[in-house]
Amino acid sequence: MSRSVIYIILDGLSDLVARQDMGYLLALTEANLASYYTLECELPSISRPLYECLLTGATPVESGIVNNGVTRLSNQTSIFHLARANGLTTAAAAYHWVSELYNRSPYDASRDRFTFDESLPIQNGIFYHQDHYPDDHLFLDAEYLRRRFHPDLLLIHPMNIDDAGHKYSFDSKEYRNQARMSDRILSDWLPAWIEEGYQIIVTADHGMNDDFNHCGIREEERQVPLFVIGDAFSHNRNIQPLQRQLCGVVADLLNIENHHKEHNPALLKESR
Repeated sequence: MSRSVIYIILDGLSDLVARQDMGYLLALTEANLASYYTLECELPSISRPLYECLLTGATPVESGIVNNGVTRLSNQTSIFHLARANGLTTAAAAYHWVSELYNRSPYDASRDRFTFDESLPIQNGIFYHQDHYPDDHLFLDAEYLRRRFHPDLLLIHPMNIDDAGHKYSFDSKEYRNQARMSDRILSDWLPAWIEEGYQIIVTADHGMNDDFNHCGIREEERQVPLFVIGDAFSHNRNIQPLQRQLCGVVADLLNIENHHKEHNPALLKESR
């Protein structure tokens, strides 16, 4: 069984839109090739605090990353730190805040946009710093990293769904159409990754509201999707994973022992 994990965070994707408009991912679910859960994101339902939650398991109030303006390295142990401590290779095609949290802060585009440094938690990175950076370009960046470095852990973090929501609001054709476009992009790449035996997680940090924003507890901004794909998962649809457990789940998939992260054993098969 492959130890390699592809961890995809579709920034700003509301569960309400995912369950209606992500036709390819839903087709995988109907074909029993994926399992779909609804998560409730931690609070505040904003980006940088939830990147930290998804990648360390710490809630915003625990990590101190409580708003998007907290620009510093994380003081938590991230999944990248755990992977490196266990001799695994890491890579990320992601928004520059991920680089600021785990590699170097503040982000310097001329230094950090293309990162290839064995000493860093994210050894191989292609980071972007404009919210409209095209998602299809980002997936090409990710595939370059995958083919060149064969990472045990690859993070992919596109921003166009969130960007559309901030420009046009939750209940807009632009927001829904961008979700559909992201689903189409995934349909270009997932079949090959599934064939190669990757364990794949597709989720979101937060959703969106009709005020062109997100931060609170409305269903459309707090509920996010979780799709899991791969033979290491139990595909038990009668469980309720938590967002803060996903870091620990990734650590389990990577066979990292004694990591002390909150996880959800029922999400995985007993023997990995």
